[in-house]
Amino acid sequence: MKLLASLLTAAILAASAFPAFSAGEAPADAQPKPAKADLAKGEASYTAVCAACHAADGNSTIPLQPKLAGQHPEYLVKQLTEFKSDKRKDPVMKGFASMLSEADMKNIAGWLHTQKPKTGFAKDKDLVALGERIYRGGIQERNIAACAGCHSPNGAGIPAQYPRLAGQHADYTAVQLTAFRDGKRGNSIQMTQVAAKLNDREIKAVADYIAGLR
Repeated sequence: MKLLASLLTAAILAASAFPAFSAGEAPADAQPKPAKADLAKGEASYTAVCAACHAADGNSTIPLQPKLAGQHPEYLVKQLTEFKSDKRKDPVMKGFASMLSEADMKNIAGWLHTQKPKTGFAKDKDLVALGERIYRGGIQERNIAACAGCHSPNGAGIPAQYPRLAGQHADYTAVQLTAFRDGKRGNSIQMTQVAAKLNDREIKAVADYIAGLR
């Protein structure tokens, strides 16, 4: 009997130390799951704020405006947030991003991710071979890393880390690489370090090769 009483006492003490939770109830300090993007609201916000430059479906037809269709939503939210905070400097994009709440950004990014990206093509036959060598293998003698290591061999990128590049306008990509190299865009240390070692011809070659990835 004494043994039974001891066991019952221990059970009661254990229960009081670790309160039970009813079915579906989470501990008070549990982190709530992030809300899913509202695609309908995302499309509406995108149409009102972004479509004039990036096209109705996110496949910009303006060479200096990036294609956004199919892009990783985490990357898009990061860029919009950094435009808004001036970490990525662009007066035009800051104006648009400042109009958006965090929820707006997530909704727009979620909707864009569902849009089918249109393929592009390389234009400069003389440079595309050089671009492919740099993209796939880097330039070892100058310690330039291969683009494919982060953006994948087909340009699909790595969700939440590195953006999708396949089919992007060569003009836009070249401008961004040059901005990284020249210190005008400073929101990615990795890209600044890589671009700092590229000359104009190499930047043009890589950008042209990326445009034809699919």
